[in-house]
Amino acid sequence: MIMGGGEKSLKNFHLHLPNLHHHHHKKQARDVPKGCLAIKVGQGEEQQRFVVPVIYFNHPLFIQLLKEAEEEYGFDQKGTITIPCHVEEFSTGKERIDRANQW
Repeated sequence: MIMGGGEKSLKNFHLHLPNLHHHHHKKQARDVPKGCLAIKVGQGEEQQRFVVPVIYFNHPLFIQLLKEAEEEYGFDQKGTITIPCHVEEFSTGKERIDRANQW
């Protein structure tokens, strides 16, 4: 994972949010606070679910993670965004973003 300054935009990254009107999505949506989005991090058995503030999507570190996801999975992810980095690396980056933004 590259943790340097990222581009400020992801022109070709398309975010498809799940249709929350289906019953199985309603249950998952209840634990996601307003202003946040659930994402998956990692690959295979290591994969974990995180709930992050949507403001993360403007942070250069998070933008870099999205670019890596784009390279791994393509431009057009459907459903939950999956970021293919190791969970430990994501957690470290998340802590850096949280400290920088002082939620």
